[in-house]
Amino acid sequence: MDNDTKALLEKLFAADSELYQNRGFQRRIGWGKKPALVNIDLANAWTREGYPFTCEGMETIIPAVQQVLDAFRAKGLPIVYTTTAYDIIEGEHTDMGLWGKKIPAETLTAGSEAVEIDERLGRRPDELVIVKKQASAFRGTNLASFLTAAGVDTIVVTGTTASACVRATVEDGIADGFRPIVVRECVGDRIAGAVEWNLFDIDAKFGDVEPLDAVLAHLQRNEP
Repeated sequence: MDNDTKALLEKLFAADSELYQNRGFQRRIGWGKKPALVNIDLANAWTREGYPFTCEGMETIIPAVQQVLDAFRAKGLPIVYTTTAYDIIEGEHTDMGLWGKKIPAETLTAGSEAVEIDERLGRRPDELVIVKKQASAFRGTNLASFLTAAGVDTIVVTGTTASACVRATVEDGIADGFRPIVVRECVGDRIAGAVEWNLFDIDAKFGDVEPLDAVLAHLQRNEP
């Protein structure tokens, strides 16, 4: 993002923050007793070059996510990945609903390399992968039941995209009773400004957006 756009957004956010705070928004939900890490769509179609879904900034996002992964693994806390993948059956008959009318969902063929979790994250066998069909990691999946069974009350969210799947997951997460903590440096998108605007709005209404250093510090000083 160029400096002029960044300066304009900062000016806009400052004015919007004043409005929100005067009306009682931007409250903090905070951490609960046990977090899980939910990595949204950090699969090749979003993290590698050459796909319609390719997001910007992976040269910094992937290393940041690796740090969060290390912290969760060190504590033995639950780790979840999602990917979005579809089956095409006899032409247009598919399990993607009508989403394919709006986006190039045909790229996300079930079983293809495109929908595999990026190998740079080093996913381990005991780390759950959920294949979702819609934007939210909660909608139509077993994520909520998995988290509840594990005694989780807080979801630390990373991934792509800020404007769609990350946002939808956070909205459903807080609605289902989980405390969303979004790691600022670990979220990507394709369009300039999309990350900044959506993280600002998520922080105002749906979850706490926290810097990477603060998330790592919390994990280091708290026992699971």
